[in-house]
Amino acid sequence: MLLALTAAFAMSQAFRTLAAILAPPLQAEFQMSPQQLGLFAASFHFAFGALQLFIGIGMDLHGLRRTVLAAFPLAVVGAAVSATAGGQGQLIVGQVLIGVGCAPAFLACTLFIAQNFPAERFAMLSGLVLMLGGTGMLFTGTPLAWLIEAHGWRWGMWLLAAGSVVAWGLVWWKVPHQTPAGAAGGAPRESLGQALRGVKALFLMPHTWGIVCMAAVNYASFLTLRGLWLGPVLVERHGLSLLVSGHVALLVSVVSLVSPPLFGRFDPGGIAARRRRIVRCTLGMAALFVAMALLRGLVADVLLAVAVACLSGYMVLQYADVRAAYPPAMIGRALSVFTMAMFMGVAFMQWGTGWVAAQAAGWGVETFTAPLLAIAAALLLGALAYRRLPQPPGA
Repeated sequence: MLLALTAAFAMSQAFRTLAAILAPPLQAEFQMSPQQLGLFAASFHFAFGALQLFIGIGMDLHGLRRTVLAAFPLAVVGAAVSATAGGQGQLIVGQVLIGVGCAPAFLACTLFIAQNFPAERFAMLSGLVLMLGGTGMLFTGTPLAWLIEAHGWRWGMWLLAAGSVVAWGLVWWKVPHQTPAGAAGGAPRESLGQALRGVKALFLMPHTWGIVCMAAVNYASFLTLRGLWLGPVLVERHGLSLLVSGHVALLVSVVSLVSPPLFGRFDPGGIAARRRRIVRCTLGMAALFVAMALLRGLVADVLLAVAVACLSGYMVLQYADVRAAYPPAMIGRALSVFTMAMFMGVAFMQWGTGWVAAQAAGWGVETFTAPLLAIAAALLLGALAYRRLPQPPGA
């Protein structure tokens, strides 16, 4: 069951990292500015993140299988809309549909783990899902770059649409319906109003805000690099071909797959120790982005991108932090709020760094230096909020 759900998550990972490789051909065909490119990349994550609360409620009320099977066909439709796009507007509509369709993909995996495995295995299994699901990013490296150079970017969208159909079929075949937790034991099913009040109760807990602030920047930093700026940096800053930049993207993706299970395997355990490690790793990520912004050499950019991928696995520790910060009855909604914050953070960071890149020339700053420094600043602010805002019990 978990592997079938992870297949849908793998397709979601492929969709969310498309922009890094699609950016050069889309800019050439539609004359898209950096700001428009940032909006294109962010539109998936705006839709994905905005729906997380409702997806979490849907899973509580109707179960994982029904929620995933109902939403995921929209990813297929969105890929088809994108593949036939005649302009930026249709591209964004396609991305929004894909984001809506993929919205349950990762939450279904984490909620399944929380409901079916002991708490001490949560970080390790979440890291494993991130590794396996992250294989979707491998397609958006060398394979997609080769396909675009050989046949055009639209073929890549059609291939992802076909892969989404296969993933939907695996969920339909392998994941049976399970009685939602709220209706187990003959208990009356929770109403939508009760579910929304449960979400409100979550936000009334003071330590939620620090968790949300950190969630909004940690994954967003890696995905904004890998999913948006890595390709343009290599092609425009250093003059590499799309295929060679695809090789680098593939290397970064492979490293990022290995990192989460390693961090999950060596989870320090205690909530206070885990949170200290999260802060230290966030500061390390900020330092890597500052170095990438200022050094600007080809070898440095490649090595620093790989280093970012190595360190990115620490984000799995925050899933364990969320698991430990709330009582069992609130875990489903806590994970949905966390996931919402994470992907809305991706959306705002991609859109915001696109705007920053568009303004860079007027500020007298190199086009890619500005967004990379903006990412570092966001990481520092997230770490400060996570450390200084109210802490959960035991921290």
